[in-house]
Amino acid sequence: MDLVIRLAGLSDLETIAAYNAALADETEGLKLDSDRLRRGVGVVLADPSKGFYTVAERDGQVIGQMMITFEWSDWRNGVFWWIQSVYVHPAFRRQGIFRRLYHHVLRQAKNAGSVCGLRLYVEKENHRAQQTYEGLGMQKTSYEVYEVDFVIERRTGSLLPLGH
Repeated sequence: MDLVIRLAGLSDLETIAAYNAALADETEGLKLDSDRLRRGVGVVLADPSKGFYTVAERDGQVIGQMMITFEWSDWRNGVFWWIQSVYVHPAFRRQGIFRRLYHHVLRQAKNAGSVCGLRLYVEKENHRAQQTYEGLGMQKTSYEVYEVDFVIERRTGSLLPLGH
């Protein structure tokens, strides 16, 4: 059956949360708190000002996903759409699912009028993903990402206690 690319809804919450948990484990060895994760996905699904998920579906099963969040650029007087939470079910990888999700979102962004570009971040050692992104015409920037994370301790991969 054909692949359907669509906006995710609340009925997709459990699948998206499960895919996000798998993504964190596969890419960073992180075990995310499932309740916190479900709540976080639910916030995006319920509040479009936070972002949105686009999913790829085949035979009624979600097999891939991508979340978009927003960053205002005063330099460009426009919004960057950040591609996040990219996941394709292992049984469907290397079949162009991400490419289809990406092109769908790229078309939406270009047609929105206020979007000045797409951005994403990728693990430094994830060379396969980097090749995929470059193959789609994305370019590596000169920026490094720095953060202070109040939830996940990166050195240990463990969750931090609340209010630490």
